[in-house]
Amino acid sequence: MYKIITGMTIGLSSFLFLGVKAQLSLTGQLRVRTELRNGYGTLETLGSQPAFLTSQRARLNFNYRSSRIIFQASVQDVRVWGADASTINNADGARLSVHEAWGELVLANKHDSSLGRSPVEYFGIRVGRQELVYDDQRLLGNLDWLQQARRHDAVVLKLLDKGWQVDLGAAFNQNTDAFNYNGTSYTPANVPAYIKDSRGNLAPVPTGYIPLVNATGTSARNGSPSLVAAPSTNGANQDYKSMQFLYAAKQFNSTRLAALLFVDEFSRYKLDSAKNIAGSDTGEIYGRHFNQAGVNTRATGGLQLNTTLDSRKAWKLQAGAWYQFGRDRDGLTLAAYTTTFALTYSPHLVAGTIGWDYLSGNNAFSTSTTNHRFDPLYGTPHKFWGYMDYFYAGTGSATGGLNNPFAKAKYVSRNNRLSVELCYHYFGLAAGQKDVKGKEVSRYLGSEVDATASYGLNKITNLELGVCALRATHSMEYAKGITPDNARLNASWAYLQLNIKPDFLTK
Repeated sequence: MYKIITGMTIGLSSFLFLGVKAQLSLTGQLRVRTELRNGYGTLETLGSQPAFLTSQRARLNFNYRSSRIIFQASVQDVRVWGADASTINNADGARLSVHEAWGELVLANKHDSSLGRSPVEYFGIRVGRQELVYDDQRLLGNLDWLQQARRHDAVVLKLLDKGWQVDLGAAFNQNTDAFNYNGTSYTPANVPAYIKDSRGNLAPVPTGYIPLVNATGTSARNGSPSLVAAPSTNGANQDYKSMQFLYAAKQFNSTRLAALLFVDEFSRYKLDSAKNIAGSDTGEIYGRHFNQAGVNTRATGGLQLNTTLDSRKAWKLQAGAWYQFGRDRDGLTLAAYTTTFALTYSPHLVAGTIGWDYLSGNNAFSTSTTNHRFDPLYGTPHKFWGYMDYFYAGTGSATGGLNNPFAKAKYVSRNNRLSVELCYHYFGLAAGQKDVKGKEVSRYLGSEVDATASYGLNKITNLELGVCALRATHSMEYAKGITPDNARLNASWAYLQLNIKPDFLTK
C-alpha cells in the first residue's frame, strides 16, 4: 500500500510539474434548472396540466496546452431529477457521456520560436469530438441552452493570419464498427430498441429503420399530424451522413465580415415495412429504411456582417443572408433562404435592439415540388426565435417558414453582476398555409414576451430567472400540427437556474 501511495504521489507531482511548463486547466460546471412548463415548445391541448421539473448538467472539463499540442476532454452527466431510481439497477448501463474529446496539432505558430520560422500566424488541425461554434451561432453553435448541448465528430483545419480566420472541416458518420456490418448505410438517429408493431405487439426495431408511429406509439403506414418520422436538423444529435464546411472571416478594425459554405449529405431511404411474428399474430413495422445507395446533398452558403457605426461604438449593426440549395433529406430539390438584420444602440449601461429575421417556407397553395423551407442547420435557435423554443427546435416548426420582427432591451450593472433583459417577438408565417377547409389561415401566429434576469452571486456562481408568455392564434395550431380548436392559445413558461463553474486549479 505504501508503494502504491508513493507512486501515485510521484505521478501526480510530475503531472503538476508538467502543467507548469505547459498550461493545464481543470474546470467544472453544475447547472441546475427548475422549470414550470405550461406550453413550452408547443401549445398544450385542452385539459392538460402544467409540468414542473428539475434537470441538471454536471460537467468536468480538462484542457492541456503546450507548444505542439492542445488536448481537450469534457465529460458530462445530464439527467432529470427522479428519472432514475435511487438505486440504479445493474441493467441500466452507464450514465455518463463524453461531450468533447479532441486534440489539436499545432503545426505553425509565429508566437512560439520553438516551432521555427512560421509563414502564418497560426495553423493547426483539430481532430475528434468537438463543438462547432461560429459567429452568433445562428447556423453553427453548441446549443448550450439544452443540458445535453451539441457536438460533432469531425476534423477541422484552423488558420489565423493578418486578421483572417479560415476553418476547413469535414466529418463522416457511421453507426457501428461491427465485423459483419458492410457498406456505408447510415441511420440518422438514435432510435428506440423496441416499438409496437401495427397490431400492438412489442417488437425490436429492424436494423436501418426509423419507425413511423402514431400518437399511441404504434407503427403506422401513414399517420396524422402526430406522425413521427426522421428528426428535424436542430432536433437531432445524429443527422448527416457526412459534411464538409469552409468558414472564412476577416476583421477590419471594428468590422467583421464572415462567409460560410456548409455542405451536408443525407443517407437515402425508402418507405418500407418488416413483418413481426408474435405467436399466432403477425404485425407490420413501417418506417424509413436507410438502405439505399447514394446521398442527398444539401449546401448552405452566405455572409454575415458585424460592424459599429460610430466612433464611440454605441451603434452596432448586424446583417446576414444565406441561401440553401441542392436536395433536402428527402431528396426534393431545395431552394430556400434566410435573412437577418439587427440594429443595437448601447450608449452606456442600457442597450436597445430592433431587428427582423426572415426564413422562407413552402406555400401550401403552390404546386411546386421544390422545397423552399430554410433549415437553420446546427445552430442555437433558443437565442433567436423566442426563449419558449417554438421554432426550429425539438418540437418542429411551421412548413410555411417564419417572419419574425423583434425588439430587445437589456440592462447591465456597472460591476457586470446584474443583467436584466426584456424581449418581444412577433411571429408570422412567411408563406401561405391552409386550414382544414382548404382556405388560407391568418399568417399571424402570435406574440411572445420574454423577461430574464441574471445575477452573479460570486465569481463562480450565477443565478438566473426567466418568465415568458406567448399569446398564439389558431394559426399556431396548424403550424404545430395540432387539431384545430383543441389547444390552449395562452402559453407560459418560467425557470430558475443555478450555474456553478469552479476552476479547480485556481485559488
